[in-house]
Amino acid sequence: MNAGPTVALNTIWVVLAAAMVLFMEGGFSLLEAGLVRTKNAVNVTMKIFVDLTIGVLAFFLIGFGILFGKDYGGLISFDFWGASQHLSIPIDLPLSAYILFQIGFAIAAVSIISGAVAERMSFKAYIIIALFVTSILYPISGHWIWNADGWLAQLGMKDFAGSAVIHALGGWAAFAFAYVVGPRRGRFNTDGSVNVFAPSNIPLASAGAFILWFGWFGFNAGSTLNAFDSNLSVIALNTALAGAAGGTSAMIYTTFRFKKADPSMTMNGALAGLVAITAGCAYVTSYSAILIGLVAGILVIWGTLVIDKLKVDDPVGAVAVHGVNGVFGTIAVGLFDAKDGFFTTGGTHLLVVQTFGVIMIALWGFVLSYGLAKLLKSTIGLRVSISDEEEGLDMAMHGIPAYNELERFSDQPIIEMALAPKLSLGKEHTGLTVSK
Repeated sequence: MNAGPTVALNTIWVVLAAAMVLFMEGGFSLLEAGLVRTKNAVNVTMKIFVDLTIGVLAFFLIGFGILFGKDYGGLISFDFWGASQHLSIPIDLPLSAYILFQIGFAIAAVSIISGAVAERMSFKAYIIIALFVTSILYPISGHWIWNADGWLAQLGMKDFAGSAVIHALGGWAAFAFAYVVGPRRGRFNTDGSVNVFAPSNIPLASAGAFILWFGWFGFNAGSTLNAFDSNLSVIALNTALAGAAGGTSAMIYTTFRFKKADPSMTMNGALAGLVAITAGCAYVTSYSAILIGLVAGILVIWGTLVIDKLKVDDPVGAVAVHGVNGVFGTIAVGLFDAKDGFFTTGGTHLLVVQTFGVIMIALWGFVLSYGLAKLLKSTIGLRVSISDEEEGLDMAMHGIPAYNELERFSDQPIIEMALAPKLSLGKEHTGLTVSK
């Protein structure tokens, strides 16, 4: 490829955007480490490193060719990326820059799962899950939408940066794995009440949310793959507005319903707004982006409460943030699309396509993940032992604590700090009890 000025500027823009997307893994790590208990903070960080190491290699060697290779009937494709002329890539961008950007998307999909299964999943099982998601699960369904020959793309489905392809897929895959692995010991009582496990560090989690929000500008605006795209700034603005709206509605809703402004729900509300706008950031107006974010901030709270009632244990709220709002954000394109949306033009075709398409993606993610979880459970094991769970996965699996000041003597076991007596989403709000 001749490196003319267009190619050169596009390359710079996409590489910078890819770096921002990859930096989001730091956000996942801090968010999850802050929301789990102290004795499991290292383990969730190590799982993010699985995504950044094994996941990157698996997608590079296998997944990319499945996602963007030669199509076979709209359902699947495959090519070795370096040996084929059939790869579906932008004309004014080097293949290497495009692969780098897509790597960030692939590992984001599997990082969604990490938080939902925190504190009780086998580390070996998670490695296999990361391999499976980045090389098979995500590339095949991503091909349906993001490869021009994919069957959902042919129907006219729109997903600019991945509310369905990444977030709905990852969120409902996370639901399947969390369901099969089972809740943490002591999480649910026989009467249906929920014991709240105190998070290790809310400021740390908030730093993770800030990093994720920052990286989302690369995630969404970078998906233009074109430094000259006139919509680039609008996409970035819509991203910021939806995130702000999601955080606002979650903050206000928890203040009035639970009598306290819940910090974790405020963070997840902002992230839910970002998830929901990801599909339509290039297709809706800024006012629509605000409305989408406001709805997402409420949905994430309702989703969290429903998932608890189903006795599916999701320590960080990944299913509600990504699964629920990935579905909503995809459908919202059919409602608010400036050219074809139901509320803007009265048309129903796009709304039907968006709804059907995201249901197919969610089912694909759930069914295959459920099958893999069952297979792992019956073979190498999906869950850690009771003693390892009680001790904490940091020491049991990695031999090092997250916070060394908790160690009273160098040759003694790590002793966890006394947990906070109440959480903001505690007894006075929903009948939950706090585990000490």
